[in-house]
Amino acid sequence: MRTAVTTAQDPLTEGELGPAPSEQVEERELVFEGFAYQCRIVHQRTPVTEPLLLLGGSSQNRYSWQTHERWLSPLCTLITVDLPGYGSADFLPARYDIDFLADAVAHMLVELGVPRVNLFGGCFGEVVGLRFAQHHPSFVRRILFAGAAKRLPDLYTDAVPRLTHALERGAIEEAADGLVRLFMSNPEAGRVRKHAAVARLLRNQFLTQTPDEIRKAVEHNTRLTTHGCYRPLPVPPVPSLVFTGEYDTLCTPQMGRELAATMPGSRFTTIKEGDHLVTVERREESSDLIARFCTDRPVENLPYCNAVESL
Repeated sequence: MRTAVTTAQDPLTEGELGPAPSEQVEERELVFEGFAYQCRIVHQRTPVTEPLLLLGGSSQNRYSWQTHERWLSPLCTLITVDLPGYGSADFLPARYDIDFLADAVAHMLVELGVPRVNLFGGCFGEVVGLRFAQHHPSFVRRILFAGAAKRLPDLYTDAVPRLTHALERGAIEEAADGLVRLFMSNPEAGRVRKHAAVARLLRNQFLTQTPDEIRKAVEHNTRLTTHGCYRPLPVPPVPSLVFTGEYDTLCTPQMGRELAATMPGSRFTTIKEGDHLVTVERREESSDLIARFCTDRPVENLPYCNAVESL
């Protein structure tokens, strides 16, 4: 296990702010069942709530949430992670399922000495996060899921064979265009903030994938279609909120409601002018919603949200 501690800010998109200079950033390399993986911790010396564990989508890594830190790091310690099979972690064969990844999350928290977290999972991060909460409920103080579903969307299962074939034969531009269409709403669905800019960003991200990242992406699709994304296991009875963009066409609002209905006392809402990538398109608003929920402030009647539903 290697540990690196720094107070220097990691590179960010121009104009974005990272943690305040007084907040210490730590990088840890861990090993779980023979697979090396990395996590990033932005320490908050005077937190007002439990650490926030951010589990992002399959194409995100532990640095993908840096642009949210300006709103979230003043409240609590932030933890992001490249789990085995993702980001810069070791390649993970698809025979290792979601249970394995959930157990890796628990392993990380034990190694970090963190007894309880506010758990956020976005897209694929919800799949891992929910299984983690089901298997290791004692770690969970609050749950937030975004762009979430309890079943694989038909759009995804229909697209996987085409995208996998394109990636395997090196047709990267074809795959990138298909992935953008998959993750982003049709422009006719409704007005989405920064739609064109985020589409360009996403396409460029897919076009610049390394061979290792492509190999992991193919294995990720195999893992999900082989093992599925949901098991009807008990969910800890903690405060829970599910949200997505009002124009999410991948994990639709109705899918989010279905998931929320399986969680004790959960609420559901949609963020206006957003789609599946709402946490990118509306960074400040989604960060504010997360921050409010994690500090027990009201989430009703927010100008950027539609009605909050109790399920």
